[in-house]
Amino acid sequence: MWHQRQITLPARPRGFHLITRHVVEGLPEIEQVNVGLLHVFIMHTSASLTINENADPDVPVDMEMAFNHIAPESLPYVHTMEGPDDMPAHVKATLAGSSVTIPVSGGRLALGTWQGIYLCEHRNRASGRRLVLTLQGE
Repeated sequence: MWHQRQITLPARPRGFHLITRHVVEGLPEIEQVNVGLLHVFIMHTSASLTINENADPDVPVDMEMAFNHIAPESLPYVHTMEGPDDMPAHVKATLAGSSVTIPVSGGRLALGTWQGIYLCEHRNRASGRRLVLTLQGE
């Protein structure tokens, strides 16, 4: 069985935002899958996806701080037409990646106890972000 759906997340400020609930609600067919995989792909080059701790609210704050340290806006970027946060956003998106794949077991995402899916929003002002959710399984 295969299912694919595109969802749009609401616009979010720069930072790391848990979106696990949006993904699960966007593809209710997950509940029908005993064994499978869910692939989540972001259709943008200045935001990314990752899986990380979902319990401590300090984690997304520290992730944003670390990413800003790795790719600061103060570097002498050549690509600057879309503002000073654009090229660092592309670098950050490359580091985190454009997709995550999660096992599905017994109709649920097989994430660890403290894991969640994050939208990593790297722009200061972004519109809603589009995701493609592809589920395969039986």
